[in-house]
Parts: sequence; C-alpha cells; structure tokens
Amino acid sequence: MENNKQRSPWINWLLFFATIVVVFFLGLLASSITERRAEKEYVYKPTLEIADWEPRNAIWGANYQREYQSYLGTLDTNFRSKYNGNAMIDMLAVDPRLVVLWAGYAFSKDYSQGRGHYYAIEDIYNTLRTGGPTNDSDGPQPSTCWTCKSPDVGRLMNEKGIKEFYTGKWASLGSEIVNPIGCADCHDPETMNLRISRPGLIEAWQRQGKDIKNATHQEMRSLVCAQCHVEYYFDKSDGKSAYLTFPWDKGNSAEEMLAYYDEKKFTDFTHALSKTPILKAQHPDYEVYMTGIHAERGVSCADCHMPYRSEGGVKYTDHKLSSPLQNIANSCQVCHREESEKLLKNVYDRQDKIIQNRDKLEEILVHAHVEAKVAWEKGATEEQMKDILYNIRKGQWFWDYVAASHGASFHAPVEVGRVISQGLIATQEARIELARLLHKLGVTEPVPYPAITTKADAQKYIGLDMDKFREEKNLFKANLLPQWIAKAKERESKYKVQL
Repeated sequence: MENNKQRSPWINWLLFFATIVVVFFLGLLASSITERRAEKEYVYKPTLEIADWEPRNAIWGANYQREYQSYLGTLDTNFRSKYNGNAMIDMLAVDPRLVVLWAGYAFSKDYSQGRGHYYAIEDIYNTLRTGGPTNDSDGPQPSTCWTCKSPDVGRLMNEKGIKEFYTGKWASLGSEIVNPIGCADCHDPETMNLRISRPGLIEAWQRQGKDIKNATHQEMRSLVCAQCHVEYYFDKSDGKSAYLTFPWDKGNSAEEMLAYYDEKKFTDFTHALSKTPILKAQHPDYEVYMTGIHAERGVSCADCHMPYRSEGGVKYTDHKLSSPLQNIANSCQVCHREESEKLLKNVYDRQDKIIQNRDKLEEILVHAHVEAKVAWEKGATEEQMKDILYNIRKGQWFWDYVAASHGASFHAPVEVGRVISQGLIATQEARIELARLLHKLGVTEPVPYPAITTKADAQKYIGLDMDKFREEKNLFKANLLPQWIAKAKERESKYKVQL
C-alpha cells in the first residue's frame, strides 16, 4: 500500500499560475525602479549653465523643474486659516486700531497681509506705503526697501556695491528690480548649496564674533529665511545711505533689541498724536522662532514650511513656501502622529490665547496715545512726559514685536505671552502716570476712546488725506510703472542665456 498520494493536477496548475503572477509583478517592480532611476538622472542633469547672480527664476527652473513647478504654487492665494493665510487681507480694515498706533508712519496708510513670494514685486508696486513717485529719483522711501523683494538685489549689490545699493530712493531702482523672490536668493548656482545672499545677516554674525560659513546644513535651512524674516532697521548715521542693519549686538530678545535701539537713540518715527518716539518692528520671525520648542529640537524653517516631497524616484524640497496648516500631512504629521483635526486645534488654541491678550494691549495703547495727546494740549512739559512716553514706546515695541512676527503665537507661545505681558505692564504704567498728570492739568473726566470702528474713521481721525495718496499711486501706475517694465524687458533681452 502506497503512503503518498499523487498530487492533484489542479494544484500544479495553481502553482504554475501563481508563479507567473509573482514573476509578472516582480518584473513591474524592476521596471518601475529602473524607470525612476532613469527619471532621476534625466531631471537633474543640467541643461543650462546658470550664471552667478542670475535673477530669473525660470532659467533655474529649466534645470530644476520639480522645485520650480512647486515654487509656482506660491501663485495660489486661496488658503485661509483662522488667522490670515496667503490671501491679500487689508489688515487696517480688519483692525482699525492699527491706524492710530502707526499715526505718523506710512503703515497707517496701507498694511495688507502678504501674499506668496511670487507677488513680492507686484505688492510693493501697489502698496500706498511706497507712495506715488513721478520719476526715477523721487518717492518717499529709500532704495533699501527693495532688499528682501528680489534676486535682482544680489545682482545689483554685486555690481554697484552694498553701500551704494543702500543709497538713494526706492524709485531709482524700479526698472532694475523686477524678478520676484526666488532661487538666487538662497542657492549657489554652481553647487546648489544654500548660501546667504544678503549682507545684513552675515554682518550681524560677524559683530557677534561668529562666522556664518561655519553654520551646519540644518542651520542653513533656517538662516536662508533669516536673511529677511527678521527685525532690522535702516542705519542712517553716515548721512548718505540707509544701511540695513540687524539690532542683534546685545542679543536678539525683545528686551535686548530695545536696549540696542535705546543706546543708539534710534527711532523709526515720532507718533503724530502722542509724540512718542516709536520703534516699528519689521517681522522678527527668526528671533521668535529661536525661542520656541521646534528650534530647541533642531527643527528648521524648511522642515515645516518647505517639507520634502517624493515623486517617482525623486525626493525633493517643496518650494511652495506656505503655512504648514496647508499641508499638515507632509509637515506636522511627519513627527506628530495625531489626527490633523487635533493638530489644527492645538495651533488655534495657542493663537486664540495670545491674540486675546494682544488685542487688549492694542486697546490700551490706543488709549495711551490719545491721553498723551490731550496732556500735550493741556500744557504738559517735556519733563513731565519723558517717562510716560518711554513706557508707551516700550509697550508698543513689545506689542509690535509679537504682532509683526509671522506665526509668533505658534512658534513660541510662551515667549510671546511673556513679551505681551511686559507690554501690558509698561503701557498701564504710562496710563497711570498720565491719569495723575491729566488731573494736575485740570482734566477730571476720562479721555474718551476715539470713534474708530472702520479704517476710514481711523484714518480721518489721525488726519490722513487718503484720496490724495490713492491719486498719486494711480498716476505712478499709469505713467512711471510701464516705463520701468519696458526698461527691464530691454535689459533682460540682452542676457546671454535665454529660454
């Protein structure tokens, strides 16, 4: 009797077909790997030689197509979060108190939420803050205002010299600076390594006894952003240039930068109502970020705002610079395993708490400016007002340090909460002293809060002729701007490399 039965024919056929299926899919896998490797070699084989300081992003895009196509995603302005996003938002309309806080400064005319990097040039053309120049030499702003707007800046600094670039009016460079923020601002064209193209950051490190060339690659993934996303001021001490300078010599906390400015006796403008010497914070994003938990853990700006993407066999950095809330899966959830709804709630909870106190600080700052105005009108002396004005200066600096920083309430909620509390303390001290002084001057009733429920109300209250400013800007756009564009096209037509 046989112990082994003969295997059924259908089992043989099953094994045969199973083998065919496995071989087929293994073949597909091998083909896919080969295709992806070939694709990688093809995409990253340079087709154009990129000159040093090449400002045209499309030229770079010929070699680095995935990065360039993702960069074009900054054209999208449809993302809105609970607080801002990448759409054009009239912040003075959202919060008319800002008009009063910046009375005497160009920001009281126009201040809008910035759009993507692609719009950097268009937006600076359109803002009322750059005025309505009628020719290439006039206009209210210095040429330094172009510094963070275009890779043409690096080209011009290389051609003219740094100090020479910072000398003159904004309008004088209008036909030269036409390419929006892009590749040459952050990359070396020969090696594609990250590099610093703006001298302000390099010089700030040097004054602190550090060499930025020693920065690690991960540090550079934040430092290329820190070229522009920082606090800075225009040093006009030589009487000729408006030299862009970072106030980091004593450190880069809000208090340390205030101490630097006080020692320099620097002020951005004198407030039109209170006569306070005001510091206008720019956008101390890097300084605030450095005090937060992500910086402490070694997370760079690019990790969240430019996360890696994979396409075919290629891993590359997404150059659609945007809020991580627009791409939670590729940014936040790389490290955090919670659901996107929970992560979003975490962000909004922190923003809500910070903005609640920030709004209160805005309100009492408006009160302080208006009360100081009344004190001057009632005959207050400079000696009586000296300490009061300094506390208003401190309070507004601490407020603006937070308000002007993009994403501050998420980047470092503990630090910005502390800074706002210092602003509340300083401003309340100013108001207490104002109440005492006003009583001495015969003012026995509380000074009423201004009727500024709309942007138009607030601008009228501080005495702005907005119709005049809009008319000047329209004349500029109708007359001078087309000339700038024509000159720029003529110059770029002579470039050696053309697409």
